Amino acid sequence: MDWSGLEVRRVARGIRRRIRKRVVRPVPRSAHRLVPDPVFVLSSVRSGSTLLRVLLNSHPRIRAPHEMHLRTLTVGLGKPYTKKAMSELDLDQRELEFLLWDRILHRELVRSGKQIIVDKTPGNAAVWERLHEGWPRARYIFLLRHPASMVDSLIAGRPDRDPEATVREVLGYVEAVEAARTALPGLTVRYEELTERPVAVTQEICAFLGVEWTPRMLDYRKVDHGPFVPFIGDWSDTIKSGRVQKARPLPDPADVPPALRDIARTWGYPS
Repeated sequence: MDWSGLEVRRVARGIRRRIRKRVVRPVPRSAHRLVPDPVFVLSSVRSGSTLLRVLLNSHPRIRAPHEMHLRTLTVGLGKPYTKKAMSELDLDQRELEFLLWDRILHRELVRSGKQIIVDKTPGNAAVWERLHEGWPRARYIFLLRHPASMVDSLIAGRPDRDPEATVREVLGYVEAVEAARTALPGLTVRYEELTERPVAVTQEICAFLGVEWTPRMLDYRKVDHGPFVPFIGDWSDTIKSGRVQKARPLPDPADVPPALRDIARTWGYPS
């Protein structure tokens, strides 16, 4: 078809008018998250989070997989027009990453056939504000342990560690956990109490999550929890034993590194 310049301009004006009149429909809440209320355990490394995970994963309604490190999964907008295309869908890189993380949580939940999913990755403590942004209805379990005990546990696993660097590492985690605990609602659980009174503490957790407690949670060796290997959880003989073992005695207050004394007192530990 051989169009005249006048016809081309008329068609172009019509397209522009339709674009101006286009109604942008808001994204319904139901389209934001497949898993609207996941459970995030916020904790430091060497805080007993793998023990808590396997106890939760032994519940018939709770799926608690290994550390998923969702925060490290990113989305690339490879071309300028990719960003433009996503922008027209009201999607930026931040929300696209939320969608990816949410899809992984949903996939694992559906695969398990359970109703509640828990992510216990210690690194989540550093991004708690982003998790709250992405999942306003998320639930949180704050897992505490004496900070000096965490340092001792890290060094026991790797005696070549620099003690001062290890203290700084633990301090970064525990300060992030405390910031989240101050800002967000949730349930605080102490590792020492979990190992001392596992029945009472797991009952409290179940009440918080709205599920009935079952004694099968404590015999976690009867459930497949995946491999116990480095970088996705604890792999020590203690966790592989399949039974809850009491925590080591609290450190003497005089032995607590000075950098950890304030947060230890804040958490109610002698220091």
